[in-house]
Amino acid sequence: MKAYKGFDKDMTCRGFQYKEGENYEVEKAELCESGFHACEYPLDCFSYYSPNQSEYHEVDLEGDIQKEDNKCVATKIHIGGRISIAGLVQAAIEFTMSKIKPEAKSNGYCGASSATGDCGASSATGDCGVSSATGNRGASSATGDYGASSATGYKGASSATGDCGASSATGDCGASSATGDYGTSSATGNCGASSATGDYGASSATGDYGASSATGYKGASSATGDYGVSSATGNCGASSATGYKCSSEANDPCAIAVAWGYKGRAKGVKGARIVLADWTGNESKYWKENEWTLNGAKMIEIDGEKYKADTWYTMRDGEVVEWGNEDDL
Repeated sequence: MKAYKGFDKDMTCRGFQYKEGENYEVEKAELCESGFHACEYPLDCFSYYSPNQSEYHEVDLEGDIQKEDNKCVATKIHIGGRISIAGLVQAAIEFTMSKIKPEAKSNGYCGASSATGDCGASSATGDCGVSSATGNRGASSATGDYGASSATGYKGASSATGDCGASSATGDCGASSATGDYGTSSATGNCGASSATGDYGASSATGDYGASSATGYKGASSATGDYGVSSATGNCGASSATGYKCSSEANDPCAIAVAWGYKGRAKGVKGARIVLADWTGNESKYWKENEWTLNGAKMIEIDGEKYKADTWYTMRDGEVVEWGNEDDL
């Protein structure tokens, strides 16, 4: 059985260490008690591993398999390759399309497609196509130049592939992906994941625990909300994270990462710039931004000497320091 599994960043799950490409087996599988747990629907992984601090892999389940609600457990598991947010979005759309007959489908120039209802599937293929799926676990896909795709509802998946495509997923645990030049991707809701891959792509995740990633030349990535993670990979990319304990990454020498939130952190490769802010706030009411007081901010260059590459930094008492442990964040 094909499924998807979330892990902590070090590929552990509840303290057990996994490795890609390995097989594991136990004698007994019982939901929430023993065995190897995974999700058949890709976006269900977000319910257990939020995209701001996790990674996801395709897995194969064998042996004794049990299913319940949004998860399953088996006595045997094979850990497949890592899958990106964009990959999860596409997998979620394909999963929905395979289970039901699409409510609406449009193929052709300037076509429009709309599906309203839980688990609805909507697809528009062709230049200037528009696709919309409204309802929980809806799937929406627009493939072609100038296509727009929108999925509104809990755990909806939205994908726009093509030049100037726009993709939006609104609802908790939704995932949005825009692949192509000038693509725009937006995920609104807690635990939302947004990915824009392509030149000039823009990615935005709004909501707590959201993850936003922009890969490509001059891409922009923004995560707004507590514990949000923003990453920009590509020449001249910009990554911005605003919110309590936010994280921002610059993964290109010409990129910049901004962590502007209270107790935020940032890192980058050699040559990248990072911007950090120093705040004083009421820890018991950290979510109230109007109770934060900005003490100052600094921009530094990751030179590989004074400031090391791929190392988290935060700002404390007016100075940029390495993020040492969770107490610092």
